[in-house]
Amino acid sequence: MFERFTDRARKVMALANQEAQRFNHDYIRPEHVLLGFIKEGSGTGSKILKRKNIDFHRLRLAVEDLLTAGREMVTMGRLPQTPTTKKVVETSISQLLQLAPEVRSR
Repeated sequence: MFERFTDRARKVMALANQEAQRFNHDYIRPEHVLLGFIKEGSGTGSKILKRKNIDFHRLRLAVEDLLTAGREMVTMGRLPQTPTTKKVVETSISQLLQLAPEVRSR
């Protein structure tokens, strides 16, 4: 699935994986993807949110507040995504292709 992603999108997913591991979760949830997105912080989406005066520090704290750390350390490596995360990623890809059809040719 990630082969069609841009380098930046792959980086966000790698950061999401790190965030899931930081919370000792054995799966990637949408919250982890948002934390990865915030941490990457330089894409078009980030710029749009910054223009809307979204404070990334406050957003990060709010998201982290929602997550409960797991009890045991998880295995390192690439973690699976929850079905909801997969749906979020698929919807994001679909929206991108509708907004920017030229991406299809990459």
